[in-house]
Amino acid sequence: MDLAAFHPYVNYATRYPFSKNQTSRSRYCYSSSLYVISEGKGILQTCGRTYHVQSGSIIYIPAGQPHDWIADHSDPMVHVCCYFDWSYVDRRAHYSSPSTICYDEEQLIPALVGPAFPYPIPEYIQTDSVRLWVDRFESFYTENRYPDEHTYMRSLKCQSYFLLFIEYFLSVVLQQQYFMDQRMIKVLSRLDQDLIRGELLPLSAYYQELQISRGYFFELFKKATGMPPTQYINHFRMIRAKEDLMNTSLSITDIAEKHGFSSVHYFSRLFRQLNGTTPRQYRDARDERQHG
Repeated sequence: MDLAAFHPYVNYATRYPFSKNQTSRSRYCYSSSLYVISEGKGILQTCGRTYHVQSGSIIYIPAGQPHDWIADHSDPMVHVCCYFDWSYVDRRAHYSSPSTICYDEEQLIPALVGPAFPYPIPEYIQTDSVRLWVDRFESFYTENRYPDEHTYMRSLKCQSYFLLFIEYFLSVVLQQQYFMDQRMIKVLSRLDQDLIRGELLPLSAYYQELQISRGYFFELFKKATGMPPTQYINHFRMIRAKEDLMNTSLSITDIAEKHGFSSVHYFSRLFRQLNGTTPRQYRDARDERQHG
């Protein structure tokens, strides 16, 4: 699944207390919405399904999905909630505020409905760590208005906290089969940094740090990246070498040395194997495009 187009963006985040017996029926949110019930009780109805929610309930509603809220008659719920798009959708020409909710299906504008996430996310989960979730929400509470020159910097801060939150949310609700093991995220981050700095360690240093065997490390690595570690390292170096071939006048020998290849001959052989052409031919093709 290609996730390159997904850049989560929070439109509005707040705390909303219900009154006794308050209802909020036939809602269609143009953006996806996420709710933590921090206090009280109530009912959620969506697509024929009914959930009895209480403190600690976490609800996810995809963009455009109809849903109704009904607060308890004696202990009404409190929503800590946010409305967000998996990638930004500009609705300013149609709505004066970012909390874009439609209450009439006939008036719903399909083109403004936000994108769906490519993997299934459960509508309902229960947590014992309500305060932890609320604290994370509070870090990116926003005003119900579009950012302007006065609020832009604050909006940037809210978005940065929201991205941390959505990373946490996905790590909790999605099965491991969809995303890489959290240990490999840390290892790959360090490996990439070491490659960029030219300070690559022996592979044993990376799996010993995780306190796992070499075989299990290779298994996790291939599952996370689709290739074994040595191939990943070669591809990483090759991408950076191609950038220098394309954008600098460095000699091919200097480029091979700069990016950690054992020799220019090995670099050239591997380059042809991976790209179907030699480094010289690759650079010559660049020159032909520039002067042709």
